[in-house]
Amino acid sequence: MKKGQLTIDELVKINKEELLKDKVKIEKIELRLEEKYMKN
Repeated sequence: MKKGQLTIDELVKINKEELLKDKVKIEKIELRLEEKYMKN
């Protein structure tokens, strides 16, 4: 294994963390949109 090369497990872990971050971002955006529509 070359230096700087990630194992599959590490890649999966990073991928899951990124997906979770994206999910949180999406939920925040959805909440903001709902609040805007409620005000109108």
